[in-house]
Amino acid sequence: MSEIAIRVESLGKRYKIGSGQSYDRFSEVLQTAHKTIFSAFRKKLRSSQSEQTQDFWALRDVSFDVREGEVLGVIGRNGAGKSTLLKLLSRITEPTEGRFGVKGQVGSLLEVGTGFHPELTGRENIYLSGTILGMSRAEIRAHFDEIVEFAEISQFLDTPVKRYSSGMYVRLGFAIAAHLKPEILIVDEVLAVGDIRFQRKCLGKMEEVAQQGRTILFVSHNIQAIRSLSHRSIWLNSGQIERYGPTEETTSAYLKEMFSLPEDLAEQGGFALRKVELFNQHGAETNEFRHGDRLRIRMKYRCSRPISSPHFIVVIHSAHGPVLAANMLLDGRCPEQIDGEGELECTFLNLPLLPQSFSVSLGVRHVSTNSAVYSQDNIAEFFVSGVLSDYDLHGEVGDMLMERSLPVTTPYEWKLPDGRILPVNFNPNEN
Repeated sequence: MSEIAIRVESLGKRYKIGSGQSYDRFSEVLQTAHKTIFSAFRKKLRSSQSEQTQDFWALRDVSFDVREGEVLGVIGRNGAGKSTLLKLLSRITEPTEGRFGVKGQVGSLLEVGTGFHPELTGRENIYLSGTILGMSRAEIRAHFDEIVEFAEISQFLDTPVKRYSSGMYVRLGFAIAAHLKPEILIVDEVLAVGDIRFQRKCLGKMEEVAQQGRTILFVSHNIQAIRSLSHRSIWLNSGQIERYGPTEETTSAYLKEMFSLPEDLAEQGGFALRKVELFNQHGAETNEFRHGDRLRIRMKYRCSRPISSPHFIVVIHSAHGPVLAANMLLDGRCPEQIDGEGELECTFLNLPLLPQSFSVSLGVRHVSTNSAVYSQDNIAEFFVSGVLSDYDLHGEVGDMLMERSLPVTTPYEWKLPDGRILPVNFNPNEN
């Protein structure tokens, strides 16, 4: 069995944060005491600082092991403590409590520019980073050309890095960390900056590094990348470990919590959405789907007064905007009236969506007055799982085309409160 490369025991990091105005106005200081202005100011300053700071635990009681050659994914919402954990393991900051040990040299790619001297050129920073890793100039020189080629910065090699764009920073930082061969590679959201083509390039390099038997800690919001690369994963929640284990189980639990559905949203125009549920073609309630699945959205509502001829509009959004819609204003199918409690379903019969996260919005309008009854974003969220190769998509720019593609149409149907099912088919030959 391989040895432990990273051991973390009860690790915690506490920060002091302000909870209000840090200092009193100088005019208030002048009015406070019969002492001198300066003694009053010092007194007010000290009391203000002590009264208006509080402890914030960015990380607490975190324990885990990573074996040599293992890829460990770290997931969690923004502010969960992921970046703090990596900064501690990279020795950028010191823990407040607990301890950790690492076996071997650590190469880190954290925030843009971390580890670079802004006044030095790209060339000089490559040699500086290699020296910090304990490499000789000859060893650095042996990898120099492949670092420059991977980072795609040959034109700017002798330019101070303070003039680099964020994308250039990331490309150079990742190239150095991946090619100078530290035993442990720590990467914080490499997919957050830079174009999609380079993101794929980074993932490919990380797969190569993993196959070489080096240890990797990888933070990302890209669940498919986490699933593709990591053996086990940690889900951090409010600075503590929510779940730690096999990646498939950990990410599934995280997605279920992340995409939990809202209940009892605020009433608008006499209409309130009470609950939203998502089902697949097997009738199972879920928020994880695959390309081609049936997505049934059940919306339970309550009306405080009768609403005549309400036209429902259901829109599915990606991070880049709307991609699918079912719109009664266009198809003309709508209930005559709704009142009291009821439910309405919208089913997309065949999801033409590639792996991404999606949200659902709902609008309700009066067609006679062309006025809005109800409008609510993010009534539900779901995730399409899989990787592009699952769909026989192997193009080098496939990700770029997917991200920038136009909205897609797909057959769908409505099930009205009285039970009628009204299909909509976009094929003109079948209408």
